[in-house]
Amino acid sequence: MNHAPRLPMTFNRLAWSNLAAQSAEQIALAAAPIVAVLLLGVGEGQTGLLHTALTLPFLLFAIPAGLLADRISRRRLMAGSEGVRAAALAAILALIWLDRLSLPLLALLGFVTVCGTVTYSVAAPALVPSLVPPALLPAANARIELARTVAFASGPALGGALVGWVGAAPAFGFATALSVIAVVLLSGIDEPARAPAPRRHPLQEIREGAVFVLHHPLLRPVFITQFIFNTASFLLLAVFVPYAVRRLGLSATGVGITLGMYGVGMVFGALLATRVMRRLPFGIVIGLGPVTGFVAASVMASTTFIPSPWLAGLSFFLLGAGPILWVISTTTLRQSVTPPSLLGRVSAINIMSYGARPLGSALGAIVGGFYGAEACLYLAAVIFGAQALVILLSPAVSLARQPDMVRDEPEVLRAG
Repeated sequence: MNHAPRLPMTFNRLAWSNLAAQSAEQIALAAAPIVAVLLLGVGEGQTGLLHTALTLPFLLFAIPAGLLADRISRRRLMAGSEGVRAAALAAILALIWLDRLSLPLLALLGFVTVCGTVTYSVAAPALVPSLVPPALLPAANARIELARTVAFASGPALGGALVGWVGAAPAFGFATALSVIAVVLLSGIDEPARAPAPRRHPLQEIREGAVFVLHHPLLRPVFITQFIFNTASFLLLAVFVPYAVRRLGLSATGVGITLGMYGVGMVFGALLATRVMRRLPFGIVIGLGPVTGFVAASVMASTTFIPSPWLAGLSFFLLGAGPILWVISTTTLRQSVTPPSLLGRVSAINIMSYGARPLGSALGAIVGGFYGAEACLYLAAVIFGAQALVILLSPAVSLARQPDMVRDEPEVLRAG
């Protein structure tokens, strides 16, 4: 009986550190607004400002993190950023104990913790190819995404429960401990040495990464698809809660369960990802995520005619299960076709596609305000259809297998 090759022990340390780091992030992100409301007594407008502070690093810090990931040891960068996050969480904990916490301090320290998240998210995909052989990249990326999805699905509930049961300080204390565990695990990773990168002007290095992505025949449609997907998904999320209460008759508990199906779908997809990628052509797996997203949006739009909570739950399940295959397969693609010296910047540009999320939320506010939530659901289905069309018309879906790994050769760097 043939057994699949085992992932190296040094990678397993990275996978466990990723679970600890992602869990710390989700617990802290859930606890911060609860603390702001219950402990500091702030209103909706101020919590909106807090949320802005907790999302800005994805736009402001992704590119600098990518530059650092291509210049210095990625393991040390991740350990250092996780250590900074642990220090910021510990500072919040101390301020709560001393009764000195304020909204500006919470926002500032929260901003610092999310900078750690961004750095970790940029550097980890760039580090993975140096720890595992090319054939095991899909399995490694599936393990990384499984940890992220478990944290995503359980972290917010755990953070809220900790604040509710034992108070704000223990919640941030637990998150701090998880970040420290992540640092310890990272310290034991044996990262292969890389040739020193030539020092150039940062703008030139940023341009090099952007040109590579936007001119690459496989990465360009992937980036465009992901940008459109983020726009459509946050358009849908922006209007779902009031729509679910008004049109589907869901209670607060029902809304929470329905939204929770997204996390269930993500875990389900991540668990099946390795088997799916072994059995189907590589390009077909890439296309599955966008197509499933379109199906999910169509199912949600159908609730305007058949107002069933079950259909809404199915929609969120599909929205989690299919696109997680997209994340795993396109991360593997990116790692395979990108020269190692560019991986940090290319990962950072991928993170920048998250900048479409505020655009989707703004579309929801505008279209929902003028034409109602139903119009937003129809528009989301159209936009999801557009992202599926972009990837289906690209050469990426024609790939029979994972591309061979490229090396840092001058002609490769000039391919864009």
